[in-house]
Amino acid sequence: MSLTTADVEHVANLARLGLSVDETELLRSQLSSILEHIEVLQQLDTGRIPPTAQVNSLTNVLRDDVVQQSLPQIVVLSNAPQSRDGFFEVRAVMTEDTAEGGSA
Repeated sequence: MSLTTADVEHVANLARLGLSVDETELLRSQLSSILEHIEVLQQLDTGRIPPTAQVNSLTNVLRDDVVQQSLPQIVVLSNAPQSRDGFFEVRAVMTEDTAEGGSA
């Protein structure tokens, strides 16, 4: 399947990408090649293969939950650059200006 320049420009617009003429042509060629490979794969008969087939068996590796003593609050907070009243203290990420779309 060969893509047109218009196809690539449409996809680039959807992805909010600004492409030069050279980039558009390079991507047109590369994406066309990828689609040609997919067309070859679509010719394979996969009718007898279940949709959820796996190459290897999947096994969840889980550990038992073990109740343990937590670290003391003072030890945890001793690693923090700043703390106040038993909590981590961080700089404000958003101010009223940034919350309403203004600059930080």
